[in-house]
Amino acid sequence: MAEPIIRDVSDTAFWIAHHRALETERVDALFRDPFAGHLAGERGRRIAAAMPNSRIIGWSVVIRTCVIDDCIRSAVGEDVDTVLNLGAGLDTRPYRMILPPSLHWIEADYPHIIDYKESQLAKEKPRCRLERVKIDLADRLKRQELFSRVNSQANRILVLTEGVVPYLSVEEAALLADDLRAPDRVRYWLVDYFSPEAMKFRHRNRMGRKMQNAPFKFAPGDWFGFFNQHGWRSKEIHYLAEEAERLDRPIPLPWLVKAAIKVFGLFMSEERRSALRKFAGYALLEPG
Repeated sequence: MAEPIIRDVSDTAFWIAHHRALETERVDALFRDPFAGHLAGERGRRIAAAMPNSRIIGWSVVIRTCVIDDCIRSAVGEDVDTVLNLGAGLDTRPYRMILPPSLHWIEADYPHIIDYKESQLAKEKPRCRLERVKIDLADRLKRQELFSRVNSQANRILVLTEGVVPYLSVEEAALLADDLRAPDRVRYWLVDYFSPEAMKFRHRNRMGRKMQNAPFKFAPGDWFGFFNQHGWRSKEIHYLAEEAERLDRPIPLPWLVKAAIKVFGLFMSEERRSALRKFAGYALLEPG
């Protein structure tokens, strides 16, 4: 029996890094990540090649990277002095972004991911104060201890969970939201947003089958209401389609699909068209 292309959630880090590497190679790149290709390696290339809708996935990775980069810059401009990156994977922002040397950037992830990343980037120098924490974030007691320690050392904290919450159950996400609400110095939480329609489509198409070892599970009936119930309100939300328009990087749909969307759009209400454009994005949450 052939080994599945995605064995667990950790494998997605190689996949996403590969798409950042592809963007870096473009003449009109929206960002450059000179470390992504080395980190992604052959595993990242194989995963991307095996996945359906690879161009669309790559597009979403690029737009979300730009959105998160902008949010981090804005937060640092508001005197955020600590970034806590949970499930950091193969992210390289401490190396590739222009950041204040005094910024404390903490990456938390599984030990094997941290070990791999440190071995590959051993000769590189981060642009801010970088700390890595080996942890299974599913261990609630250990993560609460981490959050408490970080809170005691910081003034204003931004928590980043890029590509983390979608893999949690509603119950697991609720506990994480509660644990992040407890520290009094967490000012922002940057988290993935997927509309209910986007989640249903993902489960129906081939992506769901390829990702059976790392399925998307977080599907509350009311996404914003869920976070409100756990003490978080949306300060701002950046939808991928709207950001792509701003960045002049439209979603690379086949022309037949584009034509069909245009025809069906003639019969849709403005409300329905707006909802379809808001299928995914990133929300900057604040304690509420």
